[in-house]
Amino acid sequence: MKAATVSQLKKELSYQSKDELLELCLRLSKFKRENKELLTYLLFEADNEDGYIETVKNEIEQQFELINTSSYYYIKKSVRKILRNAKKYIRYSKQKETEIEILLHFCRVLKNMKPSINKNTTLLNILNRQLLLIRKVVNTLHEDLQYDYTVELSNIKTENKE
Repeated sequence: MKAATVSQLKKELSYQSKDELLELCLRLSKFKRENKELLTYLLFEADNEDGYIETVKNEIEQQFELINTSSYYYIKKSVRKILRNAKKYIRYSKQKETEIEILLHFCRVLKNMKPSINKNTTLLNILNRQLLLIRKVVNTLHEDLQYDYTVELSNIKTENKE
């Protein structure tokens, strides 16, 4: 079966009644966890973006605490998984400030992790790629916000060189 385009879906959904739309949303939420998470964000957390950011930051910290640090192999796998989850939460929000806040927090926690990531090229590359991504997104923001986030970025980079 070939999936319909977004415009086709939008057009068809406009013909549905309120009850039919409700049923479709509930049915959609039963199939994938991500669909349910997105609906949860849209219904309960979209109006409180700061609370959402704090929730995601806490989850990132908890995931970092659970990392098996016996080998860099396990650390790399876990860090990639944490980053994948963080990006998923960023996609739900679609706000640039939220993306920057979450990625900055991820980079801070990764940088301060024990054992040090400075001994592993792959982990350093993950950190540097995220810092570059943050820089790109910061450049699209208002000048005042650019300055604030640039200061935070430079703090992480100077910590990175020590």
